[in-house]
Amino acid sequence: MEELDRVLNKYATSQDLMDQVRYVAESLSLDFEKWGDQYVSGPSLYFLVVAETDFETYTDPLGENVWPTDRCKVVFDSPEAFTRAAKDVAFSRDGAVIVTGDGTIQRQMVRVRSPARNEVPGVGEITYPDWMGTKHMSALETSLRENVLWAITLSEEDGRVTTFLDGTYQDYPRREIGGRWRPDV
Repeated sequence: MEELDRVLNKYATSQDLMDQVRYVAESLSLDFEKWGDQYVSGPSLYFLVVAETDFETYTDPLGENVWPTDRCKVVFDSPEAFTRAAKDVAFSRDGAVIVTGDGTIQRQMVRVRSPARNEVPGVGEITYPDWMGTKHMSALETSLRENVLWAITLSEEDGRVTTFLDGTYQDYPRREIGGRWRPDV
């Protein structure tokens, strides 16, 4: 836990970064109007916010799946550009988007490998709720890795947004996104 505190202190803006990424995921969920339509998939996102750029030890590039860094390279540069790029990615690409603790978005999207039980402490004790698909299980496991600050997912099946931190998660089913401030959906 000392290591996590050190990493979080190093990136004091990590909460702001997570909030911005979660806000965009929630906005895409609320803006999509076909959640219940048969044979329709909604937007899907998987973000990993990492402390260092040393994530190659547990990820593999996903070929042509790339974040459009020519339109948005840093989360905080332009909220509008970040939202537009995230929407494009959510409907047309697969894999995890890597964001470093300073908000820089990596171009190459990745597949995240599951850790072995002896590789990451706590992985063997995780219990997965029935609603979790592979993306959510991956995010939960990956959140236990030393240099992963946060993981955030948007489910293409039902619009739920989930944040993951240190082997725990906070789930926001679509009907609860925005709390009392959200418009009726």
